[in-house]
Amino acid sequence: MSTLFPDSASEAESDLLTGLNDPQRAAVLHAGTPLLIVAGAGSGKTRVLTHRIAHLIRARGVRPSELLAITFTNKAAGEMKERVAELIGPQAKSMWVSTFHSACVRILRSEADRLGYTKSFSIYDSADSQRLMTMVCRDLDLDPKRYPPRSFSNQVSNFKNELIDYEAAAAQATSHQEQTVAQAYALYQRRLRSANAMDFDDLIMLTVNLLQAFPEVLQSYRRRFGHILVDEYQDTNHAQYVLVRELIGPAVGLIPQAELCVVGDSDQSIYAFRGATIRNILQFEQDYP
Repeated sequence: MSTLFPDSASEAESDLLTGLNDPQRAAVLHAGTPLLIVAGAGSGKTRVLTHRIAHLIRARGVRPSELLAITFTNKAAGEMKERVAELIGPQAKSMWVSTFHSACVRILRSEADRLGYTKSFSIYDSADSQRLMTMVCRDLDLDPKRYPPRSFSNQVSNFKNELIDYEAAAAQATSHQEQTVAQAYALYQRRLRSANAMDFDDLIMLTVNLLQAFPEVLQSYRRRFGHILVDEYQDTNHAQYVLVRELIGPAVGLIPQAELCVVGDSDQSIYAFRGATIRNILQFEQDYP
């Protein structure tokens, strides 16, 4: 899993390694195979990630535009970009440093017409989504006490985090309750589509659908992103996991497999309510041999 550069870093990049311990230094210098960095809170994970990004640019000649760095909050993304800029200067501006959802919005704004949306599609927040689901349940004449719209919204969100569309949800339904949820899911999606809108969970699911349905789009992003870095990997759900898998590879023709570096803490996950699964960390080496 690990192939390291020699320890003799050039003077030009020696400051990037100053103050790092041996494991941190090895993580910054690692090249080639997928790299998993597991460390607890307060152990300097983010510092390692930012110094690794700076090392890729300054020592290995990677263009900032070839880097995709994913975090879980806009605040964390902003802080990461600031830290990298302190190390390498204004060229950091051309990097993609964002949340999963923000990265997907950028992709979808460019490619939405392939999925039947205009590029000016709206994004429904949780309140918008809940209002729409309430209207859907009312139009289906569902008793709100027996079929609470909020519960339906949560179940639809879970479906999307597992990349299950409404047709698949209907096909796997075995009870009247599950069939009713699938029916509401289908109407909910039709209403979103007619409004040229996506909800928060659609952003990742539809991006995965896009990359899987249009090989030329997938190849264009694989050509672009030769290095993908993911912070807080323990907080990824199935949809986010598949998105990373699609962007990484395998190598196809002249397009090499992207280098992957993920950082996580197997003892800490704060997004379990969004379907995050610790499996993504625990089985990393099996997923990326």
